[in-house]
Amino acid sequence: MSNYFYDMLPAEEMAQLSYIPTVSEFIEWIEKKYSDRPAISDMVVTYTYSEMCKRIARRRAFLGTLGLAKGDKVAIFERNSIDAVEMFLAVTSAGYVAINFPSALPEPAVIGSCMKFDVKVLFAREEFMPLCTKAGVKVLPSASIADNTAPAAELSKEDDAAIFFTGGTTGTPKGVVLSHGALMRGSFNGIFMPGSVLSPHRYIGLLPLSHVFGLVRGMMSVFYTGAEFFTAEDMKATIGMLPRIKPTCLVLVPGLCEILLGLVKMYGPQFLGGELKTVIGGAANVPPRMIAEFDKLGISLLEGYGMTEGANLSSGNSDIKTKPDSVGKLYPGQEGKIVDGELWIKGDNLMKEYYKDPEATKAAITEDGWLKTGDLARFDDEGYLYIVGRIKNLIILSNGENVSPEALEEPFYKNPCVKDCLVKEDDIDGKPVIAIEILPQMPAFDGKSWEDIVAFMNKLVGDVNKTLPTYQQIAKVTVRKEDFKRTGSLKVSRNQ
Repeated sequence: MSNYFYDMLPAEEMAQLSYIPTVSEFIEWIEKKYSDRPAISDMVVTYTYSEMCKRIARRRAFLGTLGLAKGDKVAIFERNSIDAVEMFLAVTSAGYVAINFPSALPEPAVIGSCMKFDVKVLFAREEFMPLCTKAGVKVLPSASIADNTAPAAELSKEDDAAIFFTGGTTGTPKGVVLSHGALMRGSFNGIFMPGSVLSPHRYIGLLPLSHVFGLVRGMMSVFYTGAEFFTAEDMKATIGMLPRIKPTCLVLVPGLCEILLGLVKMYGPQFLGGELKTVIGGAANVPPRMIAEFDKLGISLLEGYGMTEGANLSSGNSDIKTKPDSVGKLYPGQEGKIVDGELWIKGDNLMKEYYKDPEATKAAITEDGWLKTGDLARFDDEGYLYIVGRIKNLIILSNGENVSPEALEEPFYKNPCVKDCLVKEDDIDGKPVIAIEILPQMPAFDGKSWEDIVAFMNKLVGDVNKTLPTYQQIAKVTVRKEDFKRTGSLKVSRNQ
C-alpha cells in the first residue's frame, strides 16, 4: 500500500481496516465490528450498527417475497432518509442492482428511467408516489420491511451492485454500472484522511445519495469507519441543526462550502457546532481561497479527484497547504497516465460498462482496461495530480490553438476577491474572442462602489493577461451581479 495513504492513519487503526470486496461481506463486518455504536439517525430515531444491519436483513426478507432474480434492477426514489440508506444496502446485499433516482426527477424522467434501466421494482417515498403511477413497473413504499430476516446473498466482487446516472466522458446522460468490487474499492479509498478515523465521528448526509460522491464517500466510507451518519431529508433544515448535531467531518461540494462560510460570517464559527475538523470537498474545483478560509476556522478542507466511472475516488490530497492546486496522489491499487494531455486511469474501482451502451463503453475504456477520463491533467515530479481542464470544454481558436477554459480560470480562483468565474468563447464585432464572466466575492468589497469592483476585475484580467501568450489572452470581461446558473451539484454551468 502507498505509504502516502498508509501513514495518514494511526498504525493500530490501519491494522483494523482492509478492503472488503462485496456489500454483503461489508454489512456482516460492520455489524460485528461496530455493533453497539450509533450508526444512523434522523434526529428522531437512532439505530446502532447492530440494529441497522438487522433492519437491512428484514428489508432483504421483504425483497425476497417479490420474485426477483439475481441481477434484477431495483430503483429507489427517496430523499436522504433512513429508508433510502437501508433499502440501498438491502438491495445490493440481496444480489440485486440498486438505482437511486434523484429526488427532483420529474414524472417523464421516472418513466423513461424505469424503461431505460429495465427496472423491475420501484421503491418510492410516499410524497413521490403520484409521479410513479405511469412508471410501468411494480411500485412499493420505500419504508417496506418484513418482520423476519433474510441472509445476505453469496456474491463476488464482479457481480453488479449499482447503476449511477452520469454525464459520462462525452456529456450524454448514461448509466454507469459499478460492480461490488468497484463500489467497495471507492468506499475503502474514502476512509483515508489525516488523524484517527475510528474514533467516534459524526457526518451529515447533505449530498444526494443518487450522486456517487454522496453515496460512496458521504455514506459508505462513513460506515466503513464506524461513524454516525445523520440523514438530511431537508437540506436547509438540517444545515440549521449543525449546532445541535456537532459534526466532526462533512462531505460537501464547493457550493455548499460557500454556503457554510456565509453562515459562519452571519452567525459566527459556533454555527458549525464547534467540533468540525475536516471537510472533504469534491465534484467541482475547490478554490485555494476556500481552503484558506476554512483553515482560518481550524478546519482542513481536503480535496481529491474521481468520476462516477471510477467509483468516485481515484486520488486524494492531504497536503492542502503545500499543494493547494493538486487533487493529490492516486489511491492504492490505482494507476494513472497522461496520453496526449488526457488522464487515463486503471484499477478495480472502474465501472464495468455504460448500461446497454456498448459504443460509449468502447469509446471510454481501452481494450487493455484504461478509462479515458476526458480530463486534461498532469503529474508533478512527486506524483501529485493536477486537473487542468476538460477536453470537451476546449476552445478551438481560428489559428488552430486549443485553449482550456479551466486553465484560464485557475489564476482567478486563487484571488480572494473572486467567488466564481467562467471562461468561454464569445465575439466582439463578429470576431471570436476569449471572454470571462466574474462573480465577485462581495464581502471583500465592503464599502466599495460597483464601479470600483468592475475596475478591480478589469485590472485583475489585465494582470493575468500579462502572464499569458497572446492567443490565450482574455479580450472581453463581464462582471456579474447575479449568480451563475448551476448544476445539481452546484457547479457553475457552462451553458449560461
